[in-house]
Amino acid sequence: MQTNDLLSPSAAPTASVHRGAVIIRSARVIVTCPGRNFVTLKIETDQGVYGIGDATLNGREKSVVAYLEEHVIPTLIGKDAQRIEDIWQYLYRGAYWRRGPVTMTAIAAVDTALWDIKAKLAGMPLYQLLGGRSRDGVLVYGHANGLDIEHTVDEVGRYKEMGYRAIRAQSGIPGVKGAYGVGRGDMYYEPADGTLPTETLWNTTAYLSYAPKLFEKLRDTHGFGIELLHDVHHRLTPIEAGRLGKDLEPYRLFWMEDSTPAENQEAFRLIRQHTTTPLAVGEIFNTIWDCKDLIQNQLIDYIRTTVVHAGGITHLRRIADLASMYQVRTGSHGATDLSPVCMGAALHFDTWVPNFGIQEYMRHTPETDEVFLHDYSFKDGYLHVGDTPGHGVDIDEALAAKYPYEPKQLPIARLQDGSMWNW
Repeated sequence: MQTNDLLSPSAAPTASVHRGAVIIRSARVIVTCPGRNFVTLKIETDQGVYGIGDATLNGREKSVVAYLEEHVIPTLIGKDAQRIEDIWQYLYRGAYWRRGPVTMTAIAAVDTALWDIKAKLAGMPLYQLLGGRSRDGVLVYGHANGLDIEHTVDEVGRYKEMGYRAIRAQSGIPGVKGAYGVGRGDMYYEPADGTLPTETLWNTTAYLSYAPKLFEKLRDTHGFGIELLHDVHHRLTPIEAGRLGKDLEPYRLFWMEDSTPAENQEAFRLIRQHTTTPLAVGEIFNTIWDCKDLIQNQLIDYIRTTVVHAGGITHLRRIADLASMYQVRTGSHGATDLSPVCMGAALHFDTWVPNFGIQEYMRHTPETDEVFLHDYSFKDGYLHVGDTPGHGVDIDEALAAKYPYEPKQLPIARLQDGSMWNW
Protein backbone atom coordinates (compact mmCIF):
# COMPACT_ATOMS: atom_id res chain seq x y z
CA MET A 1 0.00 0.00 0.00
CA GLN A 2 1.10 3.56 -0.66
CA THR A 3 -0.28 6.65 1.04
CA ASN A 4 0.43 10.31 0.56
CA ASP A 5 -0.77 13.18 2.77
CA LEU A 6 -0.63 16.65 1.32
CA LEU A 7 -1.33 19.61 3.60
CA SER A 8 -0.60 22.98 2.11
CA PRO A 9 -1.84 26.27 3.62
CA SER A 10 -0.47 28.04 0.56
CA ALA A 11 -2.92 26.09 -1.58
CA ALA A 12 -5.91 28.00 -0.19
CA PRO A 13 -8.65 28.44 -2.78
CA THR A 14 -9.36 31.72 -4.47
CA ALA A 15 -13.11 31.18 -4.04
CA SER A 16 -14.49 32.57 -0.78
CA VAL A 17 -15.28 30.20 2.07
CA HIS A 18 -18.60 30.96 3.75
CA ARG A 19 -19.91 30.37 7.26
CA GLY A 20 -20.89 26.76 7.73
CA ALA A 21 -18.23 25.54 5.32
CA VAL A 22 -16.77 22.08 5.82
CA ILE A 23 -13.10 22.53 5.07
CA ILE A 24 -10.97 19.89 3.37
CA ARG A 25 -7.95 19.49 5.64
CA SER A 26 -6.17 16.58 4.01
CA ALA A 27 -6.40 14.04 1.22
CA ARG A 28 -4.35 10.96 0.45
CA VAL A 29 -4.15 8.16 -2.06
CA ILE A 30 -4.18 4.53 -0.93
CA VAL A 31 -2.96 1.80 -3.28
CA THR A 32 -3.62 -1.81 -2.35
CA CYS A 33 -3.68 -5.18 -4.13
CA PRO A 34 -5.90 -7.78 -2.40
CA GLY A 35 -5.90 -9.98 -5.51
CA ARG A 36 -5.82 -7.02 -7.92
CA ASN A 37 -4.79 -3.37 -7.73
CA PHE A 38 -7.16 -0.71 -6.42
CA VAL A 39 -6.59 3.01 -5.98
CA THR A 40 -8.64 4.86 -3.36
CA LEU A 41 -8.76 8.57 -2.55
CA LYS A 42 -9.59 9.53 1.05
CA ILE A 43 -10.60 13.13 1.77
CA GLU A 44 -10.75 14.33 5.39
CA THR A 45 -12.47 17.46 6.69
CA ASP A 46 -12.21 19.75 9.72
CA GLN A 47 -15.53 18.28 10.94
CA GLY A 48 -13.96 14.86 11.40
CA VAL A 49 -16.01 13.49 8.50
CA TYR A 50 -14.20 11.79 5.64
CA GLY A 51 -15.20 10.36 2.29
CA ILE A 52 -13.59 7.88 -0.07
CA GLY A 53 -13.68 7.55 -3.84
CA ASP A 54 -12.48 4.91 -6.30
CA ALA A 55 -9.60 6.03 -8.56
CA THR A 56 -8.76 2.69 -10.20
CA LEU A 57 -7.79 2.61 -13.87
CA ASN A 58 -7.02 -1.00 -14.74
CA GLY A 59 -3.43 -1.45 -15.90
CA ARG A 60 -2.71 2.30 -15.57
CA GLU A 61 -3.23 2.75 -11.84
CA LYS A 62 -0.05 4.71 -11.17
CA SER A 63 -0.99 7.31 -13.80
CA VAL A 64 -4.03 8.31 -11.76
CA VAL A 65 -2.03 8.22 -8.53
CA ALA A 66 0.43 10.75 -9.97
CA TYR A 67 -2.36 12.94 -11.35
CA LEU A 68 -4.06 13.05 -7.96
CA GLU A 69 -0.96 13.56 -5.86
CA GLU A 70 0.84 16.03 -8.09
CA HIS A 71 -2.02 18.03 -9.60
CA VAL A 72 -5.34 17.57 -7.81
CA ILE A 73 -4.86 17.14 -4.07
CA PRO A 74 -2.85 20.36 -3.58
CA THR A 75 -5.78 22.33 -5.05
CA LEU A 76 -8.34 20.73 -2.72
CA ILE A 77 -6.83 21.76 0.60
CA GLY A 78 -8.85 24.56 2.19
CA LYS A 79 -11.85 24.18 -0.09
CA ASP A 80 -15.40 23.70 1.16
CA ALA A 81 -16.18 19.99 0.72
CA GLN A 82 -19.87 20.82 0.34
CA ARG A 83 -19.31 22.69 -2.94
CA ILE A 84 -19.32 19.55 -5.07
CA GLU A 85 -20.42 21.20 -8.31
CA ASP A 86 -17.91 24.03 -8.05
CA ILE A 87 -15.05 21.62 -7.31
CA TRP A 88 -16.08 19.42 -10.26
CA GLN A 89 -16.07 22.43 -12.59
CA TYR A 90 -12.76 23.60 -11.12
CA LEU A 91 -11.09 20.26 -11.87
CA TYR A 92 -12.67 19.93 -15.35
CA ARG A 93 -12.92 23.45 -16.75
CA GLY A 94 -9.88 24.63 -14.87
CA ALA A 95 -7.66 22.07 -16.56
CA TYR A 96 -6.50 23.03 -20.04
CA TRP A 97 -6.00 19.31 -20.83
CA ARG A 98 -9.57 18.09 -20.48
CA ARG A 99 -11.18 14.66 -20.63
CA GLY A 100 -9.37 11.37 -21.05
CA PRO A 101 -9.36 8.34 -18.72
CA VAL A 102 -6.68 9.57 -16.29
CA THR A 103 -8.19 13.02 -15.75
CA MET A 104 -11.78 11.82 -15.50
CA THR A 105 -10.92 8.94 -13.16
CA ALA A 106 -9.15 11.38 -10.84
CA ILE A 107 -12.13 13.77 -10.95
CA ALA A 108 -14.46 10.85 -10.26
CA ALA A 109 -12.49 9.89 -7.15
CA VAL A 110 -12.82 13.40 -5.76
CA ASP A 111 -16.47 13.66 -6.71
CA THR A 112 -17.41 10.30 -5.16
CA ALA A 113 -15.58 11.14 -1.94
CA LEU A 114 -17.34 14.51 -1.71
CA TRP A 115 -20.79 12.94 -2.24
CA ASP A 116 -19.87 10.44 0.49
CA ILE A 117 -19.02 13.33 2.82
CA LYS A 118 -22.15 15.30 2.00
CA ALA A 119 -24.42 12.32 2.61
CA LYS A 120 -22.68 11.57 5.90
CA LEU A 121 -23.11 15.19 7.00
CA ALA A 122 -26.79 14.94 6.10
CA GLY A 123 -27.05 11.67 8.03
CA MET A 124 -28.60 9.81 5.12
CA PRO A 125 -27.69 7.17 2.54
CA LEU A 126 -26.51 8.66 -0.73
CA TYR A 127 -29.55 7.59 -2.75
CA GLN A 128 -31.75 9.73 -0.51
CA LEU A 129 -29.57 12.76 -1.16
CA LEU A 130 -29.82 12.14 -4.92
CA GLY A 131 -33.61 12.20 -4.76
CA GLY A 132 -34.72 8.95 -3.19
CA ARG A 133 -35.59 5.53 -4.54
CA SER A 134 -36.88 4.81 -8.01
CA ARG A 135 -36.79 1.05 -7.29
CA ASP A 136 -36.56 -1.39 -4.40
CA GLY A 137 -33.61 -3.38 -5.76
CA VAL A 138 -31.01 -3.14 -8.52
CA LEU A 139 -31.18 -5.84 -11.20
CA VAL A 140 -27.69 -7.20 -11.85
CA TYR A 141 -26.08 -9.65 -14.23
CA GLY A 142 -23.24 -12.05 -13.56
CA HIS A 143 -20.58 -13.58 -15.83
CA ALA A 144 -20.80 -17.18 -17.00
CA ASN A 145 -17.54 -17.98 -18.79
CA GLY A 146 -16.68 -21.36 -20.29
CA LEU A 147 -13.87 -23.04 -22.16
CA ASP A 148 -16.39 -24.22 -24.76
CA ILE A 149 -20.13 -24.21 -25.38
CA GLU A 150 -20.94 -27.09 -23.03
CA HIS A 151 -18.89 -25.53 -20.25
CA THR A 152 -20.62 -22.18 -20.72
CA VAL A 153 -24.05 -23.84 -20.69
CA ASP A 154 -23.14 -25.42 -17.34
CA GLU A 155 -21.87 -22.11 -15.98
CA VAL A 156 -25.10 -20.33 -16.93
CA GLY A 157 -26.94 -23.05 -15.00
CA ARG A 158 -24.70 -22.43 -11.99
CA TYR A 159 -25.45 -18.72 -12.04
CA LYS A 160 -29.17 -19.44 -12.26
CA GLU A 161 -28.83 -21.58 -9.14
CA MET A 162 -27.13 -18.66 -7.37
CA GLY A 163 -30.24 -16.58 -8.07
CA TYR A 164 -29.20 -14.48 -11.06
CA ARG A 165 -32.00 -13.42 -13.39
CA ALA A 166 -29.61 -12.01 -16.02
CA ILE A 167 -26.33 -13.62 -17.12
CA ARG A 168 -23.60 -12.62 -19.54
CA ALA A 169 -22.37 -15.66 -21.49
CA GLN A 170 -18.88 -15.96 -23.05
CA SER A 171 -17.21 -19.04 -24.50
CA GLY A 172 -13.82 -20.10 -25.70
CA ILE A 173 -13.55 -20.60 -29.46
CA PRO A 174 -11.85 -23.64 -30.99
CA GLY A 175 -8.43 -22.69 -32.34
CA VAL A 176 -8.47 -19.19 -30.81
CA LYS A 177 -5.83 -18.71 -28.13
CA GLY A 178 -6.98 -16.67 -25.14
CA ALA A 179 -10.47 -15.76 -26.38
CA TYR A 180 -11.89 -12.78 -24.51
CA GLY A 181 -14.00 -13.44 -21.43
CA VAL A 182 -12.76 -16.91 -20.51
CA GLY A 183 -11.63 -16.64 -16.91
CA ARG A 184 -8.86 -18.47 -15.11
CA GLY A 185 -11.04 -19.30 -12.10
CA ASP A 186 -14.60 -20.11 -11.11
CA MET A 187 -15.75 -16.69 -9.92
CA TYR A 188 -13.12 -13.96 -10.09
CA TYR A 189 -12.21 -13.09 -13.67
CA GLU A 190 -9.24 -10.72 -13.81
CA PRO A 191 -7.73 -10.16 -17.28
CA ALA A 192 -4.77 -8.03 -16.12
CA ASP A 193 -2.25 -10.81 -15.70
CA GLY A 194 1.38 -9.74 -16.11
CA THR A 195 3.95 -6.98 -15.82
CA LEU A 196 4.00 -6.98 -19.63
CA PRO A 197 0.89 -7.47 -21.78
CA THR A 198 -0.02 -11.07 -22.62
CA GLU A 199 -0.55 -11.61 -26.35
CA THR A 200 -3.78 -13.33 -27.39
CA LEU A 201 -5.02 -14.45 -30.80
CA TRP A 202 -8.23 -13.38 -32.51
CA ASN A 203 -10.14 -14.89 -35.45
CA THR A 204 -13.28 -13.02 -36.47
CA THR A 205 -14.49 -15.67 -38.92
CA ALA A 206 -14.35 -18.42 -36.28
CA TYR A 207 -16.10 -16.20 -33.73
CA LEU A 208 -18.95 -15.19 -36.05
CA SER A 209 -19.62 -18.85 -36.79
CA TYR A 210 -19.36 -19.97 -33.14
CA ALA A 211 -21.25 -17.31 -31.15
CA PRO A 212 -24.74 -18.04 -32.57
CA LYS A 213 -24.26 -21.75 -31.79
CA LEU A 214 -23.54 -20.84 -28.18
CA PHE A 215 -26.81 -18.96 -27.76
CA GLU A 216 -28.81 -21.55 -29.63
CA LYS A 217 -27.59 -24.15 -27.13
CA LEU A 218 -28.21 -21.83 -24.18
CA ARG A 219 -31.82 -21.22 -25.17
CA ASP A 220 -32.40 -24.91 -25.91
CA THR A 221 -31.08 -25.79 -22.45
CA HIS A 222 -32.25 -22.92 -20.25
CA GLY A 223 -35.20 -21.52 -22.19
CA PHE A 224 -36.26 -17.89 -22.43
CA GLY A 225 -36.97 -17.33 -18.73
CA ILE A 226 -33.49 -15.92 -18.12
CA GLU A 227 -31.99 -12.76 -19.62
CA LEU A 228 -28.82 -13.41 -21.65
CA LEU A 229 -26.16 -10.83 -22.52
CA HIS A 230 -22.99 -11.01 -24.59
CA ASP A 231 -19.83 -8.89 -24.86
CA VAL A 232 -18.11 -8.63 -28.26
CA HIS A 233 -15.33 -6.45 -26.75
CA HIS A 234 -14.88 -4.15 -29.74
CA ARG A 235 -13.75 -7.02 -31.98
CA LEU A 236 -15.96 -6.46 -35.05
CA THR A 237 -16.35 -3.96 -37.85
CA PRO A 238 -19.80 -2.32 -38.05
CA ILE A 239 -21.04 -4.58 -40.84
CA GLU A 240 -19.75 -7.68 -39.03
CA ALA A 241 -21.54 -6.49 -35.90
CA GLY A 242 -24.73 -6.05 -37.88
CA ARG A 243 -24.43 -9.60 -39.16
CA LEU A 244 -23.86 -11.01 -35.68
CA GLY A 245 -26.76 -9.05 -34.23
CA LYS A 246 -29.04 -10.39 -36.95
CA ASP A 247 -27.85 -13.97 -36.37
CA LEU A 248 -28.56 -13.59 -32.63
CA GLU A 249 -32.07 -12.17 -33.01
CA PRO A 250 -33.85 -15.55 -32.56
CA TYR A 251 -32.26 -15.90 -29.10
CA ARG A 252 -33.59 -12.56 -27.79
CA LEU A 253 -30.51 -11.18 -26.08
CA PHE A 254 -30.91 -8.50 -23.43
CA TRP A 255 -28.06 -6.76 -25.24
CA MET A 256 -25.01 -7.13 -27.46
CA GLU A 257 -22.22 -5.14 -25.84
CA ASP A 258 -19.28 -3.22 -27.35
CA SER A 259 -19.75 -4.70 -30.81
CA THR A 260 -17.37 -2.25 -32.50
CA PRO A 261 -15.05 0.55 -31.35
CA ALA A 262 -17.08 3.68 -30.76
CA GLU A 263 -14.58 6.45 -31.43
CA ASN A 264 -16.67 6.93 -34.58
CA GLN A 265 -20.12 7.14 -33.04
CA GLU A 266 -21.70 7.18 -36.48
CA ALA A 267 -20.52 3.57 -37.02
CA PHE A 268 -23.41 2.36 -34.88
CA ARG A 269 -25.87 3.63 -37.48
CA LEU A 270 -24.74 0.85 -39.83
CA ILE A 271 -25.23 -1.77 -37.10
CA ARG A 272 -28.67 -0.37 -36.29
CA GLN A 273 -29.73 -0.72 -39.92
CA HIS A 274 -29.10 -4.45 -39.90
CA THR A 275 -30.34 -5.75 -36.54
CA THR A 276 -32.95 -5.31 -33.82
CA THR A 277 -30.70 -6.89 -31.17
CA PRO A 278 -30.36 -4.23 -28.43
CA LEU A 279 -26.98 -2.47 -28.38
CA ALA A 280 -24.93 -1.43 -25.35
CA VAL A 281 -21.66 0.48 -25.23
CA GLY A 282 -19.71 2.93 -23.08
CA GLU A 283 -17.64 1.34 -20.32
CA ILE A 284 -14.50 3.07 -21.65
CA PHE A 285 -16.26 6.41 -22.23
CA ASN A 286 -15.11 9.35 -20.11
CA THR A 287 -17.54 12.19 -20.82
CA ILE A 288 -20.94 12.96 -22.25
CA TRP A 289 -19.24 13.94 -25.49
CA ASP A 290 -18.22 10.32 -26.09
CA CYS A 291 -21.87 9.26 -26.28
CA LYS A 292 -23.79 12.39 -27.24
CA ASP A 293 -24.40 11.37 -30.87
CA LEU A 294 -25.07 7.74 -29.97
CA ILE A 295 -27.78 8.82 -27.56
CA GLN A 296 -29.32 11.68 -29.55
CA ASN A 297 -29.57 9.56 -32.68
CA GLN A 298 -30.89 6.57 -30.70
CA LEU A 299 -28.13 4.34 -32.04
CA ILE A 300 -27.83 2.46 -28.73
CA ASP A 301 -30.26 1.11 -26.15
CA TYR A 302 -27.99 1.08 -23.06
CA ILE A 303 -25.22 3.44 -22.00
CA ARG A 304 -22.56 1.71 -19.88
CA THR A 305 -20.53 4.63 -18.51
CA THR A 306 -19.34 4.27 -14.92
CA VAL A 307 -18.99 6.39 -11.83
CA VAL A 308 -15.21 5.96 -11.74
CA HIS A 309 -14.35 6.55 -15.40
CA ALA A 310 -16.91 9.18 -16.32
CA GLY A 311 -16.16 11.90 -13.81
CA GLY A 312 -18.14 10.65 -10.84
CA ILE A 313 -21.78 10.85 -9.85
CA THR A 314 -22.03 14.51 -10.84
CA HIS A 315 -21.22 13.84 -14.49
CA LEU A 316 -22.91 10.43 -14.70
CA ARG A 317 -26.17 12.12 -13.73
CA ARG A 318 -25.86 14.41 -16.75
CA ILE A 319 -25.26 11.47 -19.06
CA ALA A 320 -28.26 9.62 -17.63
CA ASP A 321 -30.48 12.69 -17.94
CA LEU A 322 -29.55 13.09 -21.61
CA ALA A 323 -30.15 9.38 -22.20
CA SER A 324 -33.58 9.51 -20.58
CA MET A 325 -34.78 11.99 -23.22
CA TYR A 326 -34.19 9.33 -25.90
CA GLN A 327 -35.38 6.25 -23.98
CA VAL A 328 -31.81 5.00 -23.55
CA ARG A 329 -31.29 3.21 -20.24
CA THR A 330 -28.26 2.81 -18.02
CA GLY A 331 -26.22 -0.40 -17.77
CA SER A 332 -23.07 0.59 -15.93
CA HIS A 333 -19.87 -1.42 -16.14
CA GLY A 334 -19.25 -3.30 -12.89
CA ALA A 335 -16.32 -5.65 -13.40
CA THR A 336 -13.73 -6.38 -10.71
CA ASP A 337 -11.46 -3.60 -12.02
CA LEU A 338 -13.85 -1.28 -10.17
CA SER A 339 -13.42 -1.41 -6.43
CA PRO A 340 -16.32 -1.95 -3.99
CA VAL A 341 -16.17 1.82 -3.43
CA CYS A 342 -17.29 2.38 -7.02
CA MET A 343 -19.84 -0.45 -6.80
CA GLY A 344 -21.36 1.06 -3.66
CA ALA A 345 -21.63 4.50 -5.27
CA ALA A 346 -23.02 2.97 -8.48
CA LEU A 347 -25.72 1.09 -6.58
CA HIS A 348 -26.91 4.27 -4.89
CA PHE A 349 -26.98 5.91 -8.31
CA ASP A 350 -28.85 2.89 -9.74
CA THR A 351 -31.36 2.97 -6.90
CA TRP A 352 -32.19 6.57 -7.75
CA VAL A 353 -31.79 6.94 -11.54
CA PRO A 354 -35.21 6.77 -13.25
CA ASN A 355 -33.99 5.32 -16.58
CA PHE A 356 -32.11 2.41 -15.04
CA GLY A 357 -31.60 -0.72 -17.13
CA ILE A 358 -29.25 -3.16 -15.42
CA GLN A 359 -26.00 -3.22 -13.41
CA GLU A 360 -23.04 -5.48 -14.12
CA TYR A 361 -21.94 -7.35 -10.98
CA MET A 362 -18.74 -9.36 -10.89
CA ARG A 363 -17.99 -10.55 -7.41
CA HIS A 364 -14.80 -9.47 -5.71
CA THR A 365 -12.49 -11.88 -3.91
CA PRO A 366 -12.97 -12.45 -0.17
CA GLU A 367 -9.69 -10.57 0.41
CA THR A 368 -11.04 -7.53 -1.42
CA ASP A 369 -14.32 -7.62 0.51
CA GLU A 370 -12.36 -7.69 3.77
CA VAL A 371 -10.35 -4.60 2.81
CA PHE A 372 -13.40 -2.71 1.51
CA LEU A 373 -16.18 -3.06 4.07
CA HIS A 374 -19.58 -2.52 2.46
CA ASP A 375 -23.27 -2.73 3.31
CA TYR A 376 -24.72 -3.75 -0.08
CA SER A 377 -26.05 -7.29 -0.46
CA PHE A 378 -27.26 -9.71 -3.17
CA LYS A 379 -30.60 -11.53 -3.12
CA ASP A 380 -32.71 -13.17 -5.85
CA GLY A 381 -30.91 -11.46 -8.73
CA TYR A 382 -30.86 -7.99 -7.19
CA LEU A 383 -28.33 -5.95 -5.26
CA HIS A 384 -29.65 -3.87 -2.39
CA VAL A 385 -27.99 -0.85 -0.81
CA GLY A 386 -27.98 -0.35 2.93
CA ASP A 387 -29.01 2.74 4.83
CA THR A 388 -25.57 3.64 6.18
CA PRO A 389 -24.99 7.39 5.76
CA GLY A 390 -22.84 7.98 2.69
CA HIS A 391 -22.29 5.39 -0.02
CA GLY A 392 -21.90 2.60 2.51
CA VAL A 393 -18.33 1.52 1.70
CA ASP A 394 -15.22 2.03 3.82
CA ILE A 395 -11.59 0.91 3.66
CA ASP A 396 -9.59 -0.92 6.33
CA GLU A 397 -6.28 0.87 5.85
CA ALA A 398 -4.33 -1.42 8.17
CA LEU A 399 -5.45 -4.48 6.24
CA ALA A 400 -4.94 -2.71 2.91
CA ALA A 401 -1.31 -2.13 3.88
CA LYS A 402 -0.73 -5.89 3.87
CA TYR A 403 -1.38 -6.06 0.11
CA PRO A 404 1.28 -4.02 -1.75
CA TYR A 405 0.91 -2.85 -5.33
CA GLU A 406 1.70 -5.42 -8.04
CA PRO A 407 2.37 -4.20 -11.59
CA LYS A 408 -0.22 -5.77 -13.91
CA GLN A 409 -1.22 -4.96 -17.48
CA LEU A 410 -4.13 -5.95 -19.68
CA PRO A 411 -3.57 -8.32 -22.63
CA ILE A 412 -3.37 -7.34 -26.28
CA ALA A 413 -4.88 -9.14 -29.28
CA ARG A 414 -3.40 -9.96 -32.67
CA LEU A 415 -4.92 -11.48 -35.77
CA GLN A 416 -3.54 -14.69 -37.22
CA ASP A 417 -1.26 -12.77 -39.56
CA GLY A 418 0.31 -11.00 -36.58
CA SER A 419 -1.33 -7.58 -37.01
CA MET A 420 -2.68 -5.76 -33.97
CA TRP A 421 -6.39 -5.89 -33.19
CA ASN A 422 -8.71 -4.47 -30.56
CA TRP A 423 -8.64 -5.78 -26.99
